[in-house]
Amino acid sequence: MRKFLFSAVAACALMGSSHAFAACGDISLSVFSWQSAEAMADVDQFILNNGYGCKATTVAGDTVPTITAMIEKGQPDLASEATPSLLGAVYTKGVEDKRISQIGTAISDGEQSGWFIPKYLADAHPEIKTVEDAIKHPELFPAPEDAKKGAVIQGPQGWGDTVVTAQLYKALDLDKKGFTLVPTGSAAALDGVISKAYEAKKGILTQYWSPTSLLAKYPMVMLTMAHDDAEWARCTSKQDCPDPKPNYWGKAEMVTLGSKGAADKLGKDAADYIAKRSWTQAEVGKVMLWMTENQANGADGAKWFLKNMPDVWTKWVPADVAAKVKAAL
Repeated sequence: MRKFLFSAVAACALMGSSHAFAACGDISLSVFSWQSAEAMADVDQFILNNGYGCKATTVAGDTVPTITAMIEKGQPDLASEATPSLLGAVYTKGVEDKRISQIGTAISDGEQSGWFIPKYLADAHPEIKTVEDAIKHPELFPAPEDAKKGAVIQGPQGWGDTVVTAQLYKALDLDKKGFTLVPTGSAAALDGVISKAYEAKKGILTQYWSPTSLLAKYPMVMLTMAHDDAEWARCTSKQDCPDPKPNYWGKAEMVTLGSKGAADKLGKDAADYIAKRSWTQAEVGKVMLWMTENQANGADGAKWFLKNMPDVWTKWVPADVAAKVKAAL
């Protein structure tokens, strides 16, 4: 950790002219592979380095191995956007042992998977708000190969959301209610089905999640349904469970995690920034859409965000930090 020593006179002078920041040292940030996490980590790196004088570096990671390493090895220092509940007892024990902790919130309204319908269809049929409402109207969601049936569009095999969709379809007995389950072979194919239906203004009922760049381009409304943790663990999330009950996704928290000692490395002021900053699904969706349309990486997305959405991020930092960040851009 770098340490800065000030004389009393110099410190007072500094405090008189601008905010005096607690020293920030070397910080390692894990960058996960999806767009929102990439962008958040790069926003953090840029603001920490240019606004708070940190020496923040990034390292590639992913949810399970990174959080496990933070607990067991104390590195990396920060995971800017993570879902610790995916690790269950491993994370809980790490918190109890004070090896890891939540030090901020990445996306204030979290991440949500579910069944979605186009906004134009939801506007035309305001009575459709839940999954139960939608399955009463198979005629609104014509299947690609047989318009006499309604379709539930499923993602590619191997996705957890695809398993849940199949189990929910089975639990609701939709084969007997005028529906058919339509799989897609890849993420690109799923996006293509949604895009094609949206541009033709046709009805579609599909599994998806937010935030994503696709939903920033094509506004969709997620249907609601009750979630039960016990049933989720027993059957909903298990492909080979033979007797699923109607059950839906819960909201996944998207938080910022710090390894043991990370707050000390950050110093109080930079730690306050991490604790305060977060964006909404809608805000990060705009960044992700720009990244997709421009084939941009997280660092590019971070700079675009800082340049084009100052109304969001300047609320996270003092005015003099905001000025330093803008000058660095």
